[in-house]
Amino acid sequence: MKPPARGAARLLSGAGLAAALLLPTAVTAHTAPHSGVPAADGKKGQELPAMPSALDADAECTAASREKAKKQDWSRQRLDLDRTHGHGIGAGVTVALIDTGVAPDADGLDGRVTADGSAADDCVGHGTFLAGLIAGRGASLTGVAPGARILALRGTDTRGAASPALVAAAVREATEAGADVIAVTVALPRRNTELTRAVADARRAGAIVVAAATPDPPTRGGTDEIPSRVYWPAGEPGVLSVADMLPGGLRPDRALPTTGIDLAAPGAGVVSGGPRGDGHYLGAGASVAAAYAAGAAAVVLAAHPDDSPDAVTHRLTATAYPADIPQLDAYAAVTTVLGDPGSSAGTERAAERVAVRDTSDADAATDRATLFVILGSTAVLTVLWAAFTLPRARARGWRPARAGGGGGGTTED
Repeated sequence: MKPPARGAARLLSGAGLAAALLLPTAVTAHTAPHSGVPAADGKKGQELPAMPSALDADAECTAASREKAKKQDWSRQRLDLDRTHGHGIGAGVTVALIDTGVAPDADGLDGRVTADGSAADDCVGHGTFLAGLIAGRGASLTGVAPGARILALRGTDTRGAASPALVAAAVREATEAGADVIAVTVALPRRNTELTRAVADARRAGAIVVAAATPDPPTRGGTDEIPSRVYWPAGEPGVLSVADMLPGGLRPDRALPTTGIDLAAPGAGVVSGGPRGDGHYLGAGASVAAAYAAGAAAVVLAAHPDDSPDAVTHRLTATAYPADIPQLDAYAAVTTVLGDPGSSAGTERAAERVAVRDTSDADAATDRATLFVILGSTAVLTVLWAAFTLPRARARGWRPARAGGGGGGTTED
């Protein structure tokens, strides 16, 4: 789904941020390293612990963070959430989040989480971190859709290892619960028949399915030896496949290679909360980007309730910043007036309309202006000629001047 170009992409400078933003995303919780919060200008800010996406078998649950972010991170600035929330907050929309579970009483989620059974026990903390990006509320860490509700479902075991059976069961539970948006933030390397059927049924039921384009990168070893492949359920028909990007718009060096990406969203140096305490963490990966896209889908759906699931995903991609991979623009997705998705008509931003002049009138005006310039120049030259020649002609008694001899001047009779 590549939208037509609408001008140059608006990018934040960040060519030198790659090294600073490549954060570990699967580390043991009790030894999680601290990473600097990157600012939009690339300067390193305060230190926060990294949020793991999985835990080692013998690791303790992710401990409460003792640190808090002092200001809004680059990702929320990039998504222009302050202006977006002036047009919608996702009120009345339920987002099913399939990850490691979500702590119902987590800070900033305000009792808007439904989590049954094991889904309410988030030992890893990753699902709660993502829920904050989707629907969290806070002075500087508000999610994309702070008015939405979260249906927490487990697509992993208690240590964060995903399986096709768990993900398929979670998708079916989300469909039966009537979730409006289903965010699958885990990615599987092989297609699974049951998961394929579950996703197809969810789409037929009217759900918008958003999925991480790849798993989060491994903590040990490089990704050069990992071949490009399609991950699932991101590769299923009609699923919005979302990849992570750096502030400059590029994918991180350690991102796993894949194809068929529909959308890119912030996925490095992103700040959110966890299941215990009110401290903050840093997260990274396609799972983070998919959570942001799911939140944007919730806001779009609340603002445009008559849109079909396909119309919502079209809106998210057609209004994205034009790039090799279109980059999520939550504000434009909510405010832009779109034509028929099947037509070749462009998009028009409702909140930022530009008056276009009639070019036929402009051409006529240009012709008139050109004529005035020519006539004006002629008049000026005539006056200058008269000022120079008339006094000399009067001095000769109005007789014509004759060319002189070798002196090169003129003589008079």
